[in-house]
Amino acid sequence: MDDVAWGRTVWVDSIEEDFGGNGANTSYALAKLGASVRLMGTLGDDEAGDRVLARLRSVGVDVAQVRRSTLPTPTTIVLVSPNGARSLLHRPGASREAFSEPPELTADLTAGCKWFHLANVFALPALRPHASGLLAKAREAGLSVSVDTGWDARGEWIKVLGPCLAHADLLFVNEDEARELTGLSHPIEAARALQQHGVKSVVVKLGAAGCALFLGDESIACPAFQVPVADTTGAGDSFVGAFLAALLRGLSYADAAVFANAVGALSVQKLGGTAGLVSFDATLEWLKSQQK
Repeated sequence: MDDVAWGRTVWVDSIEEDFGGNGANTSYALAKLGASVRLMGTLGDDEAGDRVLARLRSVGVDVAQVRRSTLPTPTTIVLVSPNGARSLLHRPGASREAFSEPPELTADLTAGCKWFHLANVFALPALRPHASGLLAKAREAGLSVSVDTGWDARGEWIKVLGPCLAHADLLFVNEDEARELTGLSHPIEAARALQQHGVKSVVVKLGAAGCALFLGDESIACPAFQVPVADTTGAGDSFVGAFLAALLRGLSYADAAVFANAVGALSVQKLGGTAGLVSFDATLEWLKSQQK
């Protein structure tokens, strides 16, 4: 649809129900691409929560650490314009009490794990005060650490994320988030400012322009694939899951960026956050077809 028209009925082409959430989408993408994934989070003890868990289990995500709450499963209504742009209405629900106590990263919990990823601390109000401590524990456990920014509806931005960055190897952030975090509109300046908080590497997601990598003093531009856009919902999470899946397979940061751009391009061609995802090998085949 083009615009919200208050007091009117507007016909739309379709209304779809899908599962989502930053952690769920990223975990789903990782698992779909062949990575072993253990997800921690909180869902409502309701039918929506059951459906989310079923979808995650269907691709092999370990959901034993997903807690259930008397609050409803978080829900987002996504309004999609003809050009794929979105407006989101979000009910946090069970996310309000997720990680009210810092989780213990025991040896049993981290067994077999190489990487700890925090998907959108801003969506988890109870985690904000101790997020940096959680990431420090992950580093102490010998895990590589990454953070995906997300949008801060409370406007606290760098106050919350800043202390986390000293414990992170890799930060994912889009242009709008980078601007809000730093007050700088140019992605290069914003990324360098974020690195000054201690994060080693920054990946700036640039939407239709692809992404830019900032690895120490080095910067690499990685253009997007030009595809028809149906829906950008979940594309950022799919990108992050793909980037991490590629790193876990031993790809370089530059090659991981190309692969993640391919997954993002596949994602935006379908409605919903995960409908466009295919296997790692199928993604490589698509990628090769675009590079001929």
